Amino acid sequence: MNFEILKPDKNTIIFKLREKKLDATLSPELKAEFLALCQSNVKRLIIDLSQVEYCDSSGLSSLLFCERRMRENKGDVTLVGVTDKVLSLMKIARLDPLFKIAPSIDEALDSKTKK
Repeated sequence: MNFEILKPDKNTIIFKLREKKLDATLSPELKAEFLALCQSNVKRLIIDLSQVEYCDSSGLSSLLFCERRMRENKGDVTLVGVTDKVLSLMKIARLDPLFKIAPSIDEALDSKTKK
């Protein structure tokens, strides 16, 4: 799995997924990465999905897993760069209200980003 992690401040991590597909082949490894990130003292996780062109139910499951872990730790997740295809799948699954969604990393870093 290809990704990049940035830490703009002590409470925030930006996880840039560098894959075109977010599916069952990535899901176990992605969940393991998210678990490690969620166990740190991070309160805000920004997941950049701008390169993801395809997502299946396993990919959505990975994102949901991360959202739940962050919520348990009193943190939150913001998705950025969500393509229309991925957003459509999230809406069909009725998962879009669970996530903060921002058009860019800069906007996600703005504390006024809402669900």
